[in-house]
Amino acid sequence: MIWYPYEQMKTMKEPYKVLDAEGVWLHTAEGDMIDSVSSWWSMIHGYKHPEMNRAIISQVEKFSHVMLGGLTHDPVQRLSAKLQEFLPGDLDYFFFSDSGSVAVEVALKMALQYFMNRGETERTMVLALEHAYHGDTFKTMEVGDDEDYHFVMNAYGPSPHVAHIPTEIPALEQAFEKYHHRLNCLLVEPLLQGAGGMRMYDVSFLKRARELCDQYGVLLIFDEVATGFGRTGNRFVADLVLPDILVLGKALTGGYIGHAVTAANKRVFDGFYDDNPEHALMHGPTFMGNALACAAALQSIRLFEEQDYMGKIRRIEEITRREMAGFSDPRVREVRIMGGCVCVEVKDGACLKGYQQFACERGVFARPFLNCLYAMVPYIITEDQLVQVLSTMKAWFAAS
Repeated sequence: MIWYPYEQMKTMKEPYKVLDAEGVWLHTAEGDMIDSVSSWWSMIHGYKHPEMNRAIISQVEKFSHVMLGGLTHDPVQRLSAKLQEFLPGDLDYFFFSDSGSVAVEVALKMALQYFMNRGETERTMVLALEHAYHGDTFKTMEVGDDEDYHFVMNAYGPSPHVAHIPTEIPALEQAFEKYHHRLNCLLVEPLLQGAGGMRMYDVSFLKRARELCDQYGVLLIFDEVATGFGRTGNRFVADLVLPDILVLGKALTGGYIGHAVTAANKRVFDGFYDDNPEHALMHGPTFMGNALACAAALQSIRLFEEQDYMGKIRRIEEITRREMAGFSDPRVREVRIMGGCVCVEVKDGACLKGYQQFACERGVFARPFLNCLYAMVPYIITEDQLVQVLSTMKAWFAAS
């Protein structure tokens, strides 16, 4: 039996079976549907993109994978060189892994060991955000703050190594005043908190965070697994405020193969570069730097640059704002739009029950969660297809 994610297996609804997929379309046994959530926000080029397919096929004809322990290969070298050119600042040192959650774990391990290598053994705390979600591995659950996903951590009680704050500058300043001598890092999903409720906040918080991290010598980590590659309307939020460590996943490979990267600056890398073998980063996912994933990532970045994906994202936001202008309903708390994301937050999540099937019958695949009805569409979507997604969202409130 398949054990499906985020579901009570005893009571779950039968999932839609995908027979084929192309562009924005999922061809299922139940009918054709526009994927309005980009397979958990990753399929920015849509499905079966010919150039993405060719890149993977070309690599698989050479070899699919070799480990990076004692070996290297051209795709991982070229991807590293491309990321060095593509990413802002001196985020030039790349540790690859096989998922966003693991890449965040690597970032947290880097931050802790950076200070341990320096003999600053009191710096064992992480400052994180309320409503944070960074993955489902154990340390990412510990730094997360989402009862709906991580309630199992209640078995351990409150962590002495993590403090959570709202995205408010006074709370940020108070936390640094209280904990700065114990902090190794501040970890955030910048501007857009995804699984915690599609919460959006202002860049001024991040700018102040950068100042405080500099003042107290704390590392700033951006988890851009979900927000990277244009989702917030910025290429990366790191283009606006530069972190010490940047985590990318999901759209890194255009969603075609699972892969992620933890990018560190020279300051962090130099904290490990030493004659002392105990100062090495002792971490090594089996599939880090996977050749197929690197080939996919290189092609994905090429498409992103050459086909003006930032222009596509601006157009998606323009259409979304136009179509959602004036929309209201007594059950709706707020409509939020940022870049390639739109969220209709309702006052009671119960009013979204049945929406997935409603949308399916209108040719849209959606997956509302908590009290959020949202869309994060593939960037190749046409205006008519996007209007279909947004009209379906609005129609639910008119019909129910």
